[in-house]
Amino acid sequence: MLALIQRVNYARLSIGGELHSEIDAGLLALIGVEREDTSGHVDKLLDKLLAYRVFADAEGKMNLGLQDVNGGLMLVSQFTLAATTDKGLRPGFSSAKPPAEAETLFSEMVEKARLKYNNVASGVFAADMQIALENDGPVTFMLKA
Repeated sequence: MLALIQRVNYARLSIGGELHSEIDAGLLALIGVEREDTSGHVDKLLDKLLAYRVFADAEGKMNLGLQDVNGGLMLVSQFTLAATTDKGLRPGFSSAKPPAEAETLFSEMVEKARLKYNNVASGVFAADMQIALENDGPVTFMLKA
């Protein structure tokens, strides 16, 4: 399971021109589900998302996690993160979990995140979404569970 995370000042997700969800300062996490992923991967990645130290402490060092700063967490499914790109000029998706199974794991992640944390927003699996954001730093990391 993959997460491309961006530290943001804000993120707003729209579907069909209508605002669907938004967060203020926090993390935007684009989630890719790979073929071998299980519920265990969901738990591991979620714990990492909530604790990963990408926010500045009083000395300006990245020593604080999302929970430490009470930031927002926006979870967005992103099928293309699971692509294979090592050959040719077109991505392959044989490494991605089939859509129905991926949706189950992504939904599980959103549900578990909302149980563990009070400031969670999400997109809609497989929807055509537009995200407006302001990357803070910029700070962007790829996490793998």
